[in-house]
Parts: sequence; structure tokens; C-alpha cells
Amino acid sequence: MLTTKSTTFRHPRGGARRRRRLLGSLSAVVAVLVALSLNAPPSLAGTTTPAGGGTGPVAANTASGGNGRIDWQACPEQPDDPGTRCGTLRLPVDWARPGGETFQLALARRPATDPAARIGVLVFNPGGPGLSGVDVALTAASQLGPDVLRRFDIVGFDPRGTVRSEPVRCSSALLGRHPSLTPANAAEFERLRTYNSQLRDDCRARSGPLFDHLDSVSVARDTDAIRAALGERQLSFYQWSYGTLIGQSYAELFPDRVRALVMDSVMDHSQGVREYFRSGAASNEALFHEFVKWCQRSPGCALHGRDVPALYDRLVRRADAGTLVDAATGTTLTWFELGFATFVNFFDATWADLANMLLALERGEPASLASPMVPVDGDTDLTEYALPAFCQDWSLPIDGFADWNRYLELSRAAAPHLRASPLAVRFGAICLGWTATNPQHQLRVRTSAPLLVLNGRYDPATPYDGAQRVVRQLGGRGHLVTYEGSGHASYPRTECTRRQVERYLITRTTPPVGASCPAAPV
Repeated sequence: MLTTKSTTFRHPRGGARRRRRLLGSLSAVVAVLVALSLNAPPSLAGTTTPAGGGTGPVAANTASGGNGRIDWQACPEQPDDPGTRCGTLRLPVDWARPGGETFQLALARRPATDPAARIGVLVFNPGGPGLSGVDVALTAASQLGPDVLRRFDIVGFDPRGTVRSEPVRCSSALLGRHPSLTPANAAEFERLRTYNSQLRDDCRARSGPLFDHLDSVSVARDTDAIRAALGERQLSFYQWSYGTLIGQSYAELFPDRVRALVMDSVMDHSQGVREYFRSGAASNEALFHEFVKWCQRSPGCALHGRDVPALYDRLVRRADAGTLVDAATGTTLTWFELGFATFVNFFDATWADLANMLLALERGEPASLASPMVPVDGDTDLTEYALPAFCQDWSLPIDGFADWNRYLELSRAAAPHLRASPLAVRFGAICLGWTATNPQHQLRVRTSAPLLVLNGRYDPATPYDGAQRVVRQLGGRGHLVTYEGSGHASYPRTECTRRQVERYLITRTTPPVGASCPAAPV
């Protein structure tokens, strides 16, 4: 939970504890800090909305495929809420074949609290991949400022292949046999590549044709089908983290249908594999040094007065020697598992927790450690698994073990203490052997709308230099606000960041060049 002077922003479903559980899961990389949902006006509540029959002017060239109608019902989680409604929209599995097989997309909506002041529809995707837009829609009142809630209908949806939208499922037994994400030799590297192929085949067989169409371009087309079904001419967006790929794709495909687009903690989808590893490593190393500075000046740090980099290096050497043990489970830890547990604490700059964890590891005491491995549902034969979406959006070709080591060496040069970005290493291993259907490219956005990019200077998952590259690719339409603090997702952190985002969404006023917001106290 992030508390500010005027508003308390709560994470849905359990706050920081749930967020860190999600971070330890391969189904989701981050948890939701802000959320939106959509409700049509009261006249549409509990009805079926045909394409072109919604709340705004009917858009030309509405999306084809599926039935074009949203079946609105009371939300099971909030059956007594007279406004918020949940629905399903049947859409094509493959947008290149709109008359072919279909699936049901789940969404939720919440109406503007002041219909007379209503601007339009605001769409949110929380990213992950694998996080639920429906879940965050149901908590919109605790996520967004009152002026945004007053002026916009809010929509959230579960992207295809996730949560309520026909989620990808794979064998729990096979997921439970996942090999190491950091192969130590050529034989282990080939074992990982073979396993990935077996897992793809298993997930595809159990999930059907939707499995091969999870990329952000497909989700962007789904988003435009929602717009068409609602009868809106344009949409406004707040997209966060992995969700920013969907926003970028939408702006490329449908430039005239974008009223406003906020990309908070933006992903740079132009990076090749070398830059992906290097940039992530450098960003996490910078965050580590922010933690060290905090510990030096804060008596409340469990490592205050100590040489924290030297302590961390000793833990890494113990991991290399096979003598670093998680006392809570009795398992030995690798340098990567130590780095991942450290990385989790970078998301909300939970420095005190990180210091306590490192001290416990040094002393051989039980520590709370997030695991990078797949969370398997041991109670059922199948486990939901959302990560194939990432592998369809990112081409990370690694030719062999020698090539893998070269990327790790490049990472280590940029991050001598942490050695690498745990996120880059994890996805590089998970996507080994995949062929992306929506590979990286320079943005080609031709919208006339101004676009807002918000990024923390010290972000563990979406490095700041990536945000700078995205703004350059957007040309004169892109405007950057820098949050000068640490962590992932910046909108709810301070009065300044909230004001910048909310003013832009309501008025489309953009900040001056070089605009920034000071860091919140840690």
C-alpha cells in the first residue's frame, strides 16, 4: 500500500503481500498498483450492447469477428454493486481469420461518477503478462483519483489466454519438472531448450488454437473490438508495465482512435537481445546502489554502518561455492536465486525487508525469499501459465551455451554485484527456442494525440534509458515525466506524479521538456 498526503492507493487483493507472491510467480511479473474498470451509463446496465450501440458516437470501420455484443451481468465478486458490471465479448482467435474460431474475452466496467462531466472511456491493462484487468477494475475506486473517476467510464479486461479469458493451461506435473533457469554447462542448456519445446507442445495441446495468438498485437485488436462494441469513437488509456506494449500496438494500428495514452513504466520494444540484457542489468545495479545509500544514511537499516556491497559479494561467492542455504527450506541458493530475491524488493523499494533478508542469509537464519520458479497448482492436473505471451512478443535468440555465457558476461560487466537482471535471465531462459510472432521493432506511431510516458529513474523491470528511447521513437508526440525515485510504476507514488497523469488524462495537457517529480521518502 502506498500512502500519500491526500489519497491512499491500495493494491487489489492483499496489497504488498499479494504483490510479492505474484513477483515470485512465472504467471506474473508485477502486481497492480493502479487499476481501471469500465461501466456503461445506467441505461445500459444489465443489458446486451450491440456493436455501435454504446455510449458515444458510432465509430466507422468497427471490428469484425465474433458476435460484436457484450453480455453484461452483475459481477460475481460484487453482486450488490448497482453500477459495476462484468461481461464477455466473443472475438476471433486469429484476427487474420475473423470468421474462424472464437473465444470469450472477460471484461468489467464502471461508470463515470458524474455523467454530466463525462469525457469518455478510459481503458487499463495491468500487464504481467497474466495480471487481471477485471480484478483491478473491481477496485477502481481505491486505485484512481476522484477526478478521473468522475470524468471517465473505466474498463478493465483479462487479456486473451489469461485468468477469465480462456487461460492457457499446462501440465502441472511437467511444470513441476522445470529445469534450472541458469544452465551451468552445454548439456544443461540443451536440456532446457528441449524442455521448453516439450512444454510448448503440452500447453498448445491443452489450450487449443488460442495458444498461438497471445501477442500484444492480437490484444490490441481485441481492445479495438471492445471500443466498437461500446460504440466509442476514441479511447483513452492508462497502460502500465507490460500493458504498455498493448498501448503501443494500439496506437500503431489505430492512431485516429487514441484520445490519450499514458504509458507508465514503459517497455522499450525496440531492444535487441544484447541491449535487453545490458540495460536490465545496469538498471538493477543502479537500484542496488540506491539501496546501499539508503542503508548508509538510515539507522533503521539492519546493515547500517556495514560495507553492504562487500557483504553481498560474499553471499554471491557462497552461492557459487554451494554453501549459501535458505534456512527456511534447507535448499542451496544459486547467485541467480539470490539476485531474484533481491530484485523482488526493488519493485517497491522495500529496503528494510531487503536488509533483513541479507542479514538472515549471512547468519544462516530463515529468510523470506521469493522463488523464480513456476508456481505449480499441486491440487489439479493443470496449471494456468501466462508467460507464452511474452515469448510471442520478444525475440531473444540465443544460439547455444557459449552465446548464453556471452550475454551473462555482458550483464556482469554492467552489474558487477548483481551480475544480471533476474528478469532478463528468466525470460531469456523461458523463451529459449521460441519464435516470436510480434518481434521487436522501432515504434511507428502516427497518431495526432499527445502521448505521456512516465518512468522511474530507478526501475528494476523497465529501465529509464528504455523510456528515453521510447519517447525519441514517438517523435514530437511523446512527452516524458521522470519520477526521480525507485520502484516500478510511478503514477500512485506522489502528489506530483498523480497530478501529471490526471491533468493529462482530463485535459491532454502535456508537461514541459525535462519535467520530473521528486522521489517519495523511503
